[in-house]
Amino acid sequence: MSTQIEKALNGEITSQMAFIANAEHVDPDSIRQRVASGRIAIPRNINRTFDPIGIGEGLTTKVNANLGTSPLLHNGEFEIEKLKIAIKHGTHTVMDLSTGGNLFMIRKRMLQEAQLPLGTVPIYELIKLVRDKKKTDHSWTKDDFFEVIERQAQEGVDFMTLHAGVTRAAVQVLRESNRLTSIVSRGGSLIAAWIAHNGDENPLYEYYDELLDILYRYDVTISLGDGLRPGSLNDASDAAQISELVVLGELTERAWAKKVQVIVEGPGHIPLNEVVMNVEMQKKICHGAPFYVLGPLVTDVAPGYDELVGAIGGAIAAAAGTDYLCYVTPAEHLALPNLDDVRRGVIASRIAAHAADIAKGIPNAIDWDNEMSRARADLDWEKQIKLAVDPDRAKEKRDELPTDSTDESGACTMCGEFCAFITTQDAGLKKTPKKIK
Repeated sequence: MSTQIEKALNGEITSQMAFIANAEHVDPDSIRQRVASGRIAIPRNINRTFDPIGIGEGLTTKVNANLGTSPLLHNGEFEIEKLKIAIKHGTHTVMDLSTGGNLFMIRKRMLQEAQLPLGTVPIYELIKLVRDKKKTDHSWTKDDFFEVIERQAQEGVDFMTLHAGVTRAAVQVLRESNRLTSIVSRGGSLIAAWIAHNGDENPLYEYYDELLDILYRYDVTISLGDGLRPGSLNDASDAAQISELVVLGELTERAWAKKVQVIVEGPGHIPLNEVVMNVEMQKKICHGAPFYVLGPLVTDVAPGYDELVGAIGGAIAAAAGTDYLCYVTPAEHLALPNLDDVRRGVIASRIAAHAADIAKGIPNAIDWDNEMSRARADLDWEKQIKLAVDPDRAKEKRDELPTDSTDESGACTMCGEFCAFITTQDAGLKKTPKKIK
């Protein structure tokens, strides 16, 4: 077999590339060229079949929903309900971050239910297996880790977050830093602690070529994890974050050389004025690889509203060139998300992504907005609800109107007889434009 990037380099426009080109209104050969150069990734394991998506340059901004159990709450069926909610509300990918319960069965169910790319963080399963055997978190070996990675690849996982940039040198930079929040990445902290305890190099980095050979066999996309991402505004853009990013740039080129597709993960907690700089820095250091950010979160003081914080940062980041947004839910920093948290997180990130797509001039992105504007001008409430990013929520708000509050004009209760559309219509000022820009 050969991977998407390998086929693209050989001049082949695969069925996946052709599908994405049609869906995104882009020339198929331009998709092939960007896959060949690594600027677009198509995460789909050879053992799975679903309509592919592309993540990267010139394509619509994609959204990921994180799901999964914890050691304290591990109801697998509840996570499947969350998965269905995320899919219903338009997530493009999902990640199973489960750390409690039967991880194999949860992942198996998600792979069955999710007709879209599914990602994992394999170190979570590794540590769960170690703890189940009553061993310490530092007792695992490189072979233990790679066995988990290959098994997940065989099962059909499409992309994996692997913290290969958390090296001994990076951990030393961290030791010398003045961070408020040290490491907030679970996977990053587990790797760093293993290095600190054993004094050895991160096996994901030391044996990176062997790792890539596993991923190549199944065309699994590597999502290079940002294990030293900042967990507070104070720590943003510091030496620890950037030292890891430099390593990720090296690892990106090495993966491409082995014909493995790459996504690079990024921060994290970033002040508003540093978001664009971080995107531009990552794109330069990582050679235009697809960029995947958590949020970013542009303030630290909004627990319970972090989906809004993430949407603000995500819109700015995506407009600046970020390709892929990991949703943030209202439960971030507080608890395991519930069903409504998942819905709110997906919707908030989708709004941010779409706003950025308009700013980036993505083909046909603004058509959706123009259709909504026509429906508003016509007071066509049914069409407005149908076009809404969350039709259920729009209908819910519309249905809250008292039954005696509507009139024959169709105006809403905000304006009633003062409706600007009715006023301009009566004055002969409302006209259908010949051309919508």
